[in-house]
Amino acid sequence: MTVVKNIMGYKEFITLMAILMSVVAISIDALLPALGIIGEYLNVSHPNQAQYIISAIFIGLALGQLVSGPLSDAIGRKKVLFIGLILYLLGSVICVTATSIEVMLAGRFVQGLGVSGPYLSVMSIVRDKHSGAAMAKIMSLVMMVFMTVPILAPALGQLILAVANWQSIFGLYIVYAIGVGTWAWLRLEETLHPENVVPFKVANIIKGSKTVLSNKTTLCYTLVMGCIFGALIGDLNSIPQIFQGQYAVGDMFAVYFGLQAFGLGVSSFINSQLVERFGMRHLCLIGAAIISGASSLLFVYSYFASPPFFLFFIYGAVILFCFGIMFGNLNAIALEPMGHIAGLAAAIVGALSSVIGIALGTYIGQMYNGTVVPLVLGFMLLGALAFVIMYFENIGNAKLLAAELVEEQAG
Repeated sequence: MTVVKNIMGYKEFITLMAILMSVVAISIDALLPALGIIGEYLNVSHPNQAQYIISAIFIGLALGQLVSGPLSDAIGRKKVLFIGLILYLLGSVICVTATSIEVMLAGRFVQGLGVSGPYLSVMSIVRDKHSGAAMAKIMSLVMMVFMTVPILAPALGQLILAVANWQSIFGLYIVYAIGVGTWAWLRLEETLHPENVVPFKVANIIKGSKTVLSNKTTLCYTLVMGCIFGALIGDLNSIPQIFQGQYAVGDMFAVYFGLQAFGLGVSSFINSQLVERFGMRHLCLIGAAIISGASSLLFVYSYFASPPFFLFFIYGAVILFCFGIMFGNLNAIALEPMGHIAGLAAAIVGALSSVIGIALGTYIGQMYNGTVVPLVLGFMLLGALAFVIMYFENIGNAKLLAAELVEEQAG
């Protein structure tokens, strides 16, 4: 395996990494305005069935991470990246030609398997080239660029629908993947050095899974990530029907969703300013408390009357803001004890939290009944569960640290 000389500058590197990661986001958010149309075209038996089109790509991504992570350590980052992009293109073609919901879901699953390649490769490439504060800075900049996609992608999907059919959105995905793949092929070097190659073995994945599951902190925060990710998927599944059906926003869907998603991007930047002052654990506890508390208030309100659009819109923006504060911190805390198997642990934690989130989020979406109640109730319960898990994990850690301190002083 040859590691070629770096030919990219700092800004180009960050931009390429962000665009590679954005393949995941654009594959989800650009399709949101078209879910109802696709559901009608595929003759789904119930409008809620169209939500599976969102969940299917997450399932592929979750399972794909378990393979893409260890495989990139074995054969190289670029090879896994391009294998993923080829799978993604195949999935896109399947979706374009789909005439039934089953074929569409199969195509989205293959797309999900594909996007796991670029997603995992980006994190591995950045880790290969940088470490410590430099790596944290690079990833923060990558995420800032990456977070513009949920803001712009729905508007792009809406624009395509205004001039073409829903299949053209998948045509966009094909062009996008070919474009970013060509850029990476010409300009990105292989960053895995021969001395760092780790042979791909299923036994390593099993051993790594046991390590992850046996560590209290990693397990607890993986479960919390699953809860918060489940709330996010529930939101993505439900919001097109809530905005377009219940509140009848029409073509303004992309604008309102983009404005809410803007809070997700802003919170990632604000988190970098707050984390040193308050600490990751405290910020996560505060975020979960706000999600559960705000949801409890809106749930009570919704019991007596349907909340007006402006109230639900502000509520959604607050919830997404909290998601942005929590996600990066939860992942960092979960992987803190896993330094000796960081790459494999990241894949396992990502896959496990995704599977939990997909199950919870899909269930929340399928409970949609023409009101905001199922979504708000889901946020309330998952926020409370996340808070309880973190609270007792923190207490356990505090007692353990106190016992170790006493033991050291006695010694």
